Amino acid sequence: MRKKISIVIPCYNEQDNVGPISAKVSEQFETVDILKKYDYEILFMDNDSKDATRDRIRELAASDKHIKAIFNAKNFGQFNSPYYGMLQTDGDATMLMAADFQDPPELIAKYVEGWEEGYKIVIGIKAHSSDASFIYALRCLYYKMIRKFSQVDQIEHFTGFGLYDRAFIDVLRELKDPTPFLRGIVAELGFRRKEIPYDQPKRRAGKTSNNLYTLYDAAMLSFTSYTKIGLRMATFAGALCSGISLIVALVYLIMKLIWWDRFAAGTAPMLIGMLFLGSVQIFFIGLLGEYVLNINQRVMNRPLVVEEERINFSESLEKEKE
Repeated sequence: MRKKISIVIPCYNEQDNVGPISAKVSEQFETVDILKKYDYEILFMDNDSKDATRDRIRELAASDKHIKAIFNAKNFGQFNSPYYGMLQTDGDATMLMAADFQDPPELIAKYVEGWEEGYKIVIGIKAHSSDASFIYALRCLYYKMIRKFSQVDQIEHFTGFGLYDRAFIDVLRELKDPTPFLRGIVAELGFRRKEIPYDQPKRRAGKTSNNLYTLYDAAMLSFTSYTKIGLRMATFAGALCSGISLIVALVYLIMKLIWWDRFAAGTAPMLIGMLFLGSVQIFFIGLLGEYVLNINQRVMNRPLVVEEERINFSESLEKEKE
């Protein structure tokens, strides 16, 4: 029996990309020598698209039984949906890739080659990106910061694009993490891995759903999940400000006692001190709130996604999921 490679493709408003990406992936398995010996499946995880993406996927699945689909009942975010899709595969290895061709399908063969060499995880590392220079600079800054402060050796310029052996997928199933951050999990719990550099091209069609808010959301999820630096900064800054305030208060008290009639403290120092301490407190209360929000989401333990429809899943697998 041939081994199977599962390809998970998350999509949101990708009506112009789902057809070409499925055709390109199928072409790789039918024409590339190293891939011809493998069976394959393509699983589209639709995160409640508002365009014709679902209709296109239904057409593709009706004409090709290699293509499966799971339609979410609503949009469950950029992390939950792909992660959930990976857990629904039954291949000997699972690949995660974008629908917009920014994860080149031509790399599938290289990933499988690395897997055959014995690596349980083979991932792509962006050597260059077509993103705007400002966004790319922000990403670089973020990667360097999170790697410096994290207790786990984080992987720079890694988006999740890669191949994962079934053994690692089983690890993910055991985690039962309601707020999964795959990039951090791979760095923390992953097996021996191979990293393959690649140049990330521009989107083939459509408009990205990423913006500054989603980038911030991703940054804060990793920051609050894999670093203690925020809370430690609050502790140290609070101690420092308290020490400075105590010293200033003692100096003012001594000066007032020595020059009782001539020394007028005035309100300016008090106003400056209050505004400074207030701004520091507000900043760290907000940062603490990010940690509390992360904890709250994990404690609620809600499902990763709620499914609305499945297409081309076998009855045995359907029963297993139930």
